[in-house]
Amino acid sequence: MPELRVAVIASHNGSNLRALHQASLVANARFCIVLVISNNSDSGALRYARDNRIPARHLSGCTHDDPDEAIRAALVEHAVDLVVTAGYLKKIGPRTRSEFAARIINVHPALLPRHGGPGMYGRHVHQAVLESGDLVSGVSVHHVSGEYDAGQVIAQVEVPVRSGDTAETLGARVLEAEHTLLPDVVRQIAHDSTARPAIRAHP
Repeated sequence: MPELRVAVIASHNGSNLRALHQASLVANARFCIVLVISNNSDSGALRYARDNRIPARHLSGCTHDDPDEAIRAALVEHAVDLVVTAGYLKKIGPRTRSEFAARIINVHPALLPRHGGPGMYGRHVHQAVLESGDLVSGVSVHHVSGEYDAGQVIAQVEVPVRSGDTAETLGARVLEAEHTLLPDVVRQIAHDSTARPAIRAHP
């Protein structure tokens, strides 16, 4: 079975990219990071990619004016099998979703369907969890659809909310869980022929 070719799309720090990349280097991982895309030229994700010799694209540096087409074209060019959005704060456009149907997943820092949707990212999510009085938060990995955080959930892990938590302390524990769950899901997809996306022949 060939290695699953994974692209990561991120807007900022890229900590989930780092976790995925490190997991890909373990023996028998069966997946590799072949492309990193960011809409932020100063993102930590792009710096990490360049430092580790992973092909990287900044959207404004692409030849296409349309971000959807720029992303789609880059993914096709690099023969990507699975797309992971991790801290990417924009919607994936319809052409990319059509080209990579059922092959785009996202990691979200809450137990969907709670605390998802427009504006629910980063600290905003954790603050919403605390204000709601939830006793448990967590992480969801889900398929990407045309609406924010609305695709089918693939896997979740719970993170308890502790007395005295702030958005920052809760967020730090949730992020640790992201760094475990996301690589686990990608590894499972890479190993499981029934869960693995259909892979086109690479030229």
